[in-house]
Amino acid sequence: MWEVTTEAGWRALLVPQLGLILCVLLGGVLLHSMNVLITATLLPSIVGELGGANMMSWPTTAFVASSIIAASGTSLVSGRFGNRRAFSGGAVVYAAGAVLCAAAPSIAFVIAGRFVQGMGGGLLSALAYVLVRNAFPEPLWPKVFGLLAGVWSVTVLIGPLIGGVFASYGHWRSAFGMVAGLGCLLGAAALLTLPADRQSDHALGGTFPVGRIALICGAIALLSATSLATGLAVEAMLITATVVAFVLMMRTDRRAVSPLLPSDAFSLRSGTGAGLWMILLMSVGYSPLAIYGPLFLQRLHGVSPLGAGYMVALASLAWTTAALSVTSLSEEWPPRLIIMGPSAMGAGLAGVGVLMAPGPVAALIPPIVLIGAGIGAAWAFVLQRVMSGAKGGEENIAAASAATVQQAGIALGAAAAGLVANASGLDNGLDPGSVLRASLWVPLALVAAPLAACAIGVRLNRMSHALPSED
Repeated sequence: MWEVTTEAGWRALLVPQLGLILCVLLGGVLLHSMNVLITATLLPSIVGELGGANMMSWPTTAFVASSIIAASGTSLVSGRFGNRRAFSGGAVVYAAGAVLCAAAPSIAFVIAGRFVQGMGGGLLSALAYVLVRNAFPEPLWPKVFGLLAGVWSVTVLIGPLIGGVFASYGHWRSAFGMVAGLGCLLGAAALLTLPADRQSDHALGGTFPVGRIALICGAIALLSATSLATGLAVEAMLITATVVAFVLMMRTDRRAVSPLLPSDAFSLRSGTGAGLWMILLMSVGYSPLAIYGPLFLQRLHGVSPLGAGYMVALASLAWTTAALSVTSLSEEWPPRLIIMGPSAMGAGLAGVGVLMAPGPVAALIPPIVLIGAGIGAAWAFVLQRVMSGAKGGEENIAAASAATVQQAGIALGAAAAGLVANASGLDNGLDPGSVLRASLWVPLALVAAPLAACAIGVRLNRMSHALPSED
């Protein structure tokens, strides 16, 4: 199959057979990534019709938590069913979740639908990268990986557009219906175009880490439940249980034969551990804008759903732009950006909190851009420290753990933002006073996360040339 495609030029990807496979893989990553911004744009309309403002962060939390589960079990699923059928099945599961959202009679059904979507989307995203090895000759791998990464930039343009158009005409259910149709088409295309699995791919990839994944998702669920609790004692108990669940997961993982995280994960005495802390904290600080930003813009300033979606998407665009811009800087810049990036995020969040209520809307553009540019400027260099500081034999585990920690940070950030929003009054509905208070305190409360990342970045720079230490 590869006789005529051993060259590494872009033209080699235009061979019809390869081009169709590439479109399917890109479609899988695009379907998974764009739905985050589509749903963020639709959430104000969903809550306006179904109620449940006090659970507004839960659809995102459910989606991310189930994505973690699916990504962790990808090798098991692909080993049992094969990559081609697993990818097609992931698309169908994703479509089923979208159908559940489209028919939802209450916010609880939307949350359930998003959980199902996350299971399918997590498989699609993970298997797209796995399938590159089977579907393309090795000289083309870098180009295909670059295209897969570039899909997230396309998401910034089409996600808010799709969600905004449907929300503007009062048809948010139709948006999920359209997504379901795309998922079914992708599943059929995968069966017709993806290559048959190699024999070695059918070997089971180990035992699914049920207990550890349950502890991660349990901790996220406990923190989310805190936003619904009444009474300081109950909230304190749930937060304590969240911390205990994470500690138990870490201890269990360090004794596991196939760990999800490096043995020195979250240790401040190693470059890998400190870097994972930064990834977690920056993800916590980044996620609330996508959840609550459209609501605040629509309710406080009358911005259309489409306009609000694109306003929030500016942060994602700034992330991509900054990440590409800093790659060619000289060697003295990475240590600076590891500190400057999260500092800029903190300043951006503070700016959004202070300026969201009084406006004008145009004044919110610089702080929104600052949030995305800050994380984009530091992200690649933090990842580099995570991988370069890995202990011998844990290099692949360290690289893979970054995605898991990022997803966990997004879910934790969504849960924390929901807790602050409800404490500000959103648990009683979307009355103007509650939205006004939440628009101030949600961004300001999350400033602590990037500032803590900045402090850890100082420590990370100090030990940048040291060997990973034993925890």
